[in-house]
Amino acid sequence: MTARRWVTGPAADRAPVQDTVAGRELALIATAQVLALSTWFAASAAGPALRVEWGLSGSQVPLLTSAVQVGFVVGALTSAALMLPDRLHAPRLMAYGALGAAASTALVAALAHGLVLAVPLRFLTGVFLAGVYPVGLKLASSWFLEQRGFALGVLVGALTLGSSLPQLIGGTLGGAWRTTLAVAAGLCALAGLLASRTKVGPHAVAASRLQPGILLDLLRQRGPRLANLGYFGHMWELYAVWTWVPAYLAASADAAGSPMSDTGRGVVAFVALGVFGVLGCLLGGRLGDRWGRARVAAVAMVASGTCCLLAAALYGGPPALLLPVLAVWGATVIADSAMFSACTTSVVDPACTGTALTFQTAVGFLVTVITIQGLPLVVTATGWPVAIACLAAGPLGGAIAMMRLSPLLPQPMKSTTSSP
Repeated sequence: MTARRWVTGPAADRAPVQDTVAGRELALIATAQVLALSTWFAASAAGPALRVEWGLSGSQVPLLTSAVQVGFVVGALTSAALMLPDRLHAPRLMAYGALGAAASTALVAALAHGLVLAVPLRFLTGVFLAGVYPVGLKLASSWFLEQRGFALGVLVGALTLGSSLPQLIGGTLGGAWRTTLAVAAGLCALAGLLASRTKVGPHAVAASRLQPGILLDLLRQRGPRLANLGYFGHMWELYAVWTWVPAYLAASADAAGSPMSDTGRGVVAFVALGVFGVLGCLLGGRLGDRWGRARVAAVAMVASGTCCLLAAALYGGPPALLLPVLAVWGATVIADSAMFSACTTSVVDPACTGTALTFQTAVGFLVTVITIQGLPLVVTATGWPVAIACLAAGPLGGAIAMMRLSPLLPQPMKSTTSSP
């Protein structure tokens, strides 16, 4: 595909300008993602306070997160079927999605007094976020070619940081759950304003028409199918870890006879899942561009699956052993995420990139509902060690799919220079 020549002068002079513009756009998209995705787990971070105030059972609290997941799936599948990310102006779609998520989150903070109103509003939050995260991936892809893995790694790092941010906010505010949700809504509204200022890069290809059978075509093709299977295994583990590691951490500390405060738990979860997660995303993206995205994804999945088993074995053990495992887990559980998106963009028609990414994330988030809702049931029946160990099945199976995908992908470029 020929890039649009939007900077005059010799090619040697254009490259630094293109690099600067692409880097600035990536920073803007990533910042908007961090702020918008703070709404995703805002209610989960407030779960302990809501459980007391609303008299919720242990099986009802996860509904506040699962409702977002289901809403995201419905919104993303609808968006993919209509090819909205490839047919509409992406920055505008992303801005409207962020503003909608902000409004629905603010309404929970202002009006909800139980699950009857809170769950539908959290569902709407997920629907609107379907116009934020996948569209951001498409926008970033439109600016980068050779370093696309790193660029998408930055956005997945933004997802990680934004998703874990409520743990820090909620841990700081304690039982003031309405304030936690209001802060997240305000950050998301700011994200909408930033998203409206983003631009589409020179490597975007707009879809000329609606293709009703596009989703079936993506399932029939071997390359996209293997990339999707790897992603689904990754998602089997990821959101269950993000949702339940804080509770696992508290239960493990209690079992060890060293109870952990809400603030301590929030800080540990934010550092392990957020800070180390961002580092894992950046490192994974950089290594994927250099050594092969499918191979790096497979290695990361084997590592995170191993951490599942180690966390199960260390339950109730000394924090000095558990905390390093959580840090490695937080990095490796998300380090591969950008690789699936980057691999998918390499094996689909460029005019369908946004649709393929949106469909992939839609089904992946549907998988997360199973483990988010199912893990506490396994905990009740068997205890934390068995429940955590069950999460290893997803990444270990996904690693096999990615190794089979690797020969189908272009070889990594020898040059390390950016090609936006």
